[in-house]
Amino acid sequence: MDMGYSSSPAYVKQSKVKGRLLYHGIKRLFDLLASLVALILLSPLFLWLAIKIHAEDGGPVFYSQIRIGKDEKPFRIYKFRSMVVNAEKLKKDLLEQNEVEGAMFKMHDDPRITKIGKFIRAHSLDELPQLWNVLIGNMSLVGPRPPLPNEVEQYIDYDKQRLLVKPGCSGLWQATSRNAADFADMVQLDIEYINRSGVFFDLWIIIKTIGVIFHPNGMYEE
Repeated sequence: MDMGYSSSPAYVKQSKVKGRLLYHGIKRLFDLLASLVALILLSPLFLWLAIKIHAEDGGPVFYSQIRIGKDEKPFRIYKFRSMVVNAEKLKKDLLEQNEVEGAMFKMHDDPRITKIGKFIRAHSLDELPQLWNVLIGNMSLVGPRPPLPNEVEQYIDYDKQRLLVKPGCSGLWQATSRNAADFADMVQLDIEYINRSGVFFDLWIIIKTIGVIFHPNGMYEE
């Protein structure tokens, strides 16, 4: 598939948001079954990661955070902890080192990242607990990245188009550009995803994401 995108603004087609009962029904059923099966099959990996994370500094295994989902509704997202315990307090001292433009914070060599955290982030393993979010229905396997509340406060109406659909564990941005995309590119890729969304396109992104886990295409720390 051609993943190229234009620098000109793109807008969500309302026909891709409203209706589409068959697509959304299939998507939800697949999310439900796939997340349940994955949580069961990956439970040994969860246990191994939990032991490694706790053993490094004695801190909690999981990290939770409020994110903004579909229709700007907040929800709590879950991850494996990959940063030091007081990472949020230290963030304010690193804001000047933000390496992307727009309403998003990303940087290489973030000093808050733990040793095991570097490994699990490189292979996107920190995102695995979000399978629980998928199971309970506030996320999907595929969709736009769920933003932080303070990021949404900086959104213009154009940026808010990415909040018209349920957020995902992975999406077109994560499965393709990753480091190469700044905030504006990410928004445009999310809009492209919404406009092209469908069962086979979602499956294509899931396959690409699995490939990224085994062959990382780069990462930023957040």
